[in-house]
Amino acid sequence: MTASLLDGNAFLNHVKADLHARTVALGERGVTPGLATVLVGEDLNSAAYVRMKHEDCAEIGINSFREDLPATSSQADVIAAINRCNVNPGIDGFIVQLPLPNGLDDEAALLAIDPNKDADGLHPVNLGRLVMGSNAPIPCTPAGIQALLAFNGVEIEGKHVVIIGRGLTIGRPLANLLALKRAHANAAVTVIHTGVPDLSYYTRQADILISAVGSPSVVTPDMVKPGAALVSAGISFGEGRRLIPDIDEACGEVAGWITPRIGGVGPTTRAMLLSNAVAAAERSAGAP
Repeated sequence: MTASLLDGNAFLNHVKADLHARTVALGERGVTPGLATVLVGEDLNSAAYVRMKHEDCAEIGINSFREDLPATSSQADVIAAINRCNVNPGIDGFIVQLPLPNGLDDEAALLAIDPNKDADGLHPVNLGRLVMGSNAPIPCTPAGIQALLAFNGVEIEGKHVVIIGRGLTIGRPLANLLALKRAHANAAVTVIHTGVPDLSYYTRQADILISAVGSPSVVTPDMVKPGAALVSAGISFGEGRRLIPDIDEACGEVAGWITPRIGGVGPTTRAMLLSNAVAAAERSAGAP
């Protein structure tokens, strides 16, 4: 069996086309969505990701704003940058690129974000709304994973989803999202982590297996249920900064679907960030 690819770039292009039409419609009403990023330090991966976000904005007609701070910034400097985004009427949504450099408090930064401008969906108010099943910005990577599966016709309802990883940005919100009683969800969800003695006991039961731990090839072919959908949301870097996914590429010989080594989950996260920003602009503008 050779798995079908869950192509994140194809999904991103599909979403961009829809969002461009929505930004044009907003423009006809005199509204241009605005998205901002707060980046602290010079981490190469974070800087590259932020750059792509701004390129995406330019492509579909979103105004983008940057708050780039040096790694030596204090917590007060970070909070001040967040507050500038909170009060800027041209910004409908923004994110703080995480993790922050050592010595800075991620949680304090998230708490400072206006929940109505929380484009990453990580403010505790919005995470609480997710748990309740209320309408709110959904964390971008979990939303992107759900949408990528749906886009490729992978059935989620009633299936057993196993998530490796319990982090704030992916594992925990994704588990809540896929367990909700709604379309493209309503799954039986199991959350495990690398502290579990035998990961394969759980992974071999998964109709959909999602790994978000950043451990190279933590999932190997012998750990996969034949025909399963595999999503690698965690990455690490090998020799020469070669990107290594959590789920070994050889698993594609067993699985029904698999994300590619490059162009899997990353583009879907960008797509959902853009979607959250446009949705925020639509809410601010009111129903047409």
